[in-house]
Amino acid sequence: MKLRAAILGLLLSMWAAPAFSQGCAMCFSTAAAASKDGQRAISKGVLVLLVPPAGFMSLGVGLALYYGKKRDQENC
Repeated sequence: MKLRAAILGLLLSMWAAPAFSQGCAMCFSTAAAASKDGQRAISKGVLVLLVPPAGFMSLGVGLALYYGKKRDQENC
């Protein structure tokens, strides 16, 4: 089961790879022109904006799986 999940995660990340090249030119040029501290701040800002939605989705999927297994055990 863990192997299937790892393969699925790998396939999904490879499928989303083309989306990384879709950044706008203005954002890229502004980030490239920023100082090292500015670039570091942009990177931290991206992580701050990414972590909460990913955490909530992971929590939701985990709870759904947990309660699904619990429900299946009660029905047996």
